[in-house]
Amino acid sequence: MGLDDIKRRIAAAEEGAGRAPGSVTLIAVSKVQPADRVTAVLDAGHRVFGENYVQEAQGKWPGWRDCYPGVELHMIGPLQSNKAKAAVELFDAIHTLDRMTLARKLAQQISQGARQPQLFIQVNTGDEPQKAGILADELPVFLSSCRDLGLSPQGLMCIPPEGCDPLPHFRLLRALAQDHGLPNLSMGMSADFEAAIAEGATHVRVGSAIFGARDYG
Repeated sequence: MGLDDIKRRIAAAEEGAGRAPGSVTLIAVSKVQPADRVTAVLDAGHRVFGENYVQEAQGKWPGWRDCYPGVELHMIGPLQSNKAKAAVELFDAIHTLDRMTLARKLAQQISQGARQPQLFIQVNTGDEPQKAGILADELPVFLSSCRDLGLSPQGLMCIPPEGCDPLPHFRLLRALAQDHGLPNLSMGMSADFEAAIAEGATHVRVGSAIFGARDYG
């Protein structure tokens, strides 16, 4: 597959959904990928990347940012509250705001500095007990509490249950975002990003389809 193919498919999905060209942001998920694969995508001109782990991102992206101006880095994995300071310093967007303890930590860090990463609330659309995220019926209170802390979430994120039809989850997330005036939807991965685009995704998270399979060794 590769970057060019994914970009062509995104453009076709945008057109098929009657959406403006370039209305979907491709987040190239570079977690646990060898450096040569990531730099190849950087060399090809792509600048929006996603990472799951603060420590891993700290170890590689400051240097790459010096070499490749304009990089935009998105936190898409679970974020420990004790890593909030580092996350605010490093990431341009955080997609996994999922509990009040983290919201308080982020609000504290954001209030102390100039950086204002874009925030997405993670919604557990499948009500899965093992998965992070705010339940759909808890979103109104959680969003209000975040705003009371001075935070301004701009979107929602979801990871549909594995092995299930993702469409109901994409549609639920879109409806929740519309109900609460949130413009951004982070949904859709390598296997289903075209369906997500048809349902209104503004950000899709694609890793293996760009870089190849990960080797966790």
